[in-house]
Amino acid sequence: MDHFEEDLVAALREIVKDGNWQCVGKKCDFDSPCTKLYSEDGEHIVLVHTEDDRFWAMDSSCPHEGGPLDLGDIEDLGDGKRVLVCPWHHFDFCLETGASSMGLQNQVYEVRVVQDMIYINTQNELCLSPMSETDTTSNGKVQARWNSGEITEVGQATPPVQPSRKENLTVLQPGKIKRGKGGTQASRIALLHSLANIEQWAIDLSWDIIARFSAVRLDTGEPLPRQFFSDFVKVAGDEAKHYHLLETRITELDSFFGALPVHNGLWQSATDTSHDLLARLAIVHMVHEARGLDVHPQTLSRFAAQGDCSSVEVLEVIYQDEITHDCLSTFHDLVKQHFKGYLKPPFNTEGRKTAGMTQE
Repeated sequence: MDHFEEDLVAALREIVKDGNWQCVGKKCDFDSPCTKLYSEDGEHIVLVHTEDDRFWAMDSSCPHEGGPLDLGDIEDLGDGKRVLVCPWHHFDFCLETGASSMGLQNQVYEVRVVQDMIYINTQNELCLSPMSETDTTSNGKVQARWNSGEITEVGQATPPVQPSRKENLTVLQPGKIKRGKGGTQASRIALLHSLANIEQWAIDLSWDIIARFSAVRLDTGEPLPRQFFSDFVKVAGDEAKHYHLLETRITELDSFFGALPVHNGLWQSATDTSHDLLARLAIVHMVHEARGLDVHPQTLSRFAAQGDCSSVEVLEVIYQDEITHDCLSTFHDLVKQHFKGYLKPPFNTEGRKTAGMTQE
């Protein structure tokens, strides 16, 4: 056995002995200078590949203000010292020690290459694409327990100011998001990504209205009827199903949810109406819901024109569920008070009518 084989066996034995070592892929998979590796608990790592064919790893978030180090530049300071520079405020971090010349310290991880496979010494499970961030099964379980009568009381809880999201999501203002027109696969992915973002917020909005307004009393002094909460438990289940369908379709198109920027426009409307149940119902669950119905025919035709039958099937399932979601009969004054701007055509009159919304 030559020295190479002896070293290889020794390295493999040490990796097996230490359970924290994990293989993240083949060496040829990491040609880029920086590759972000995702962890389920949000402690993501950037794997750095330098020009001398060496590999380094450290936390991907800058300890200064959370800048994306995986988008940073590698600088050679001479004498074999290289640093990764944060693109936000230009803090530098030594690839070997994680130390910054500006006094900060980043966590580094030992990396080894064995038979062209990359191993990183970390307890976190890593992968090249983000972990799924919406547990659709939990929605279904709660819905089943509620419908069966196992859960009998709504109770009271203080909802968060804003639901948490995985850090891989880039959140922009609603007007800054570029939506595709469906003419190319990349454009269709952008449309599906936008819809998945809306469905994800819709899940949170359904549970938020249950938690935020559970103590509301009617004019008679009685609590809201159980059917009110049942309706939104059902909506939460529907929206979770929709998100799962869209996320799966995006994956089938060789992308993932989080690959593009998203917006939180729906939650901004929820924040504006957090003080008033009727305002919440009117704006979030009527105006925004109706706008979804309005754009459906045009969106569907764009996918159909490109022969994307799988996406068309997903959109049809979502549409049929959405038109069953209940609505209020009187909300015009609330819309005028809380809805900013004006509604632009097209309007899906038939879909609105099916959902119980008249042209008035």
